[in-house]
Amino acid sequence: MVRKIGQAKAGLAADYAAQLQRSVGKVVFFAKHIDVMDQAEAHFAASGIRSVSIRGDQTTPARQEAIDAFNGDESVGIAVCSLTAAGVGLNLQAASNVVLAELSWTAAEQTQAIDRVHRIGQDEPVTAWRIIAAHTIDTKIAELIDQKQGLAARALDGDTSDAAASESVQLAALMHLLREALGSA
Repeated sequence: MVRKIGQAKAGLAADYAAQLQRSVGKVVFFAKHIDVMDQAEAHFAASGIRSVSIRGDQTTPARQEAIDAFNGDESVGIAVCSLTAAGVGLNLQAASNVVLAELSWTAAEQTQAIDRVHRIGQDEPVTAWRIIAAHTIDTKIAELIDQKQGLAARALDGDTSDAAASESVQLAALMHLLREALGSA
């Protein structure tokens, strides 16, 4: 089910990443499934955006070449990354925007992915964009992740604010944006 949702929203997520790249510069695009990554790369190529790919089946030299091209070559606009294979140990701070095309069941996996951009040497604020399909299991996964992160923040920071109200407002805003985007497609 999660894979089917990822496949269904791959084009929309890739289009959003392409628009973001044109307006703000380099973008890191994360997905869980190879076919979603393939769809995104095809969309970027058709849009005239040069991208590199970081996947689990790459050799170490090929992976490093992709990382170096993304960080050092101005003509490379997007890094398409496997959420699991590229979620740790990489430095992609040439970008300040991350698109999470597919969600993970764990907040830590998403946080690790975002942290590939939020590294020492990052000069800009980092923004992560989660692409969520309304009225699907995606919504439930996002709620679960937000609840886990809110619980952890309250436990670590002693924050006593009403996290549920804040989370529901954020979720409603994201769902509204996705509905608008789907309606105009």
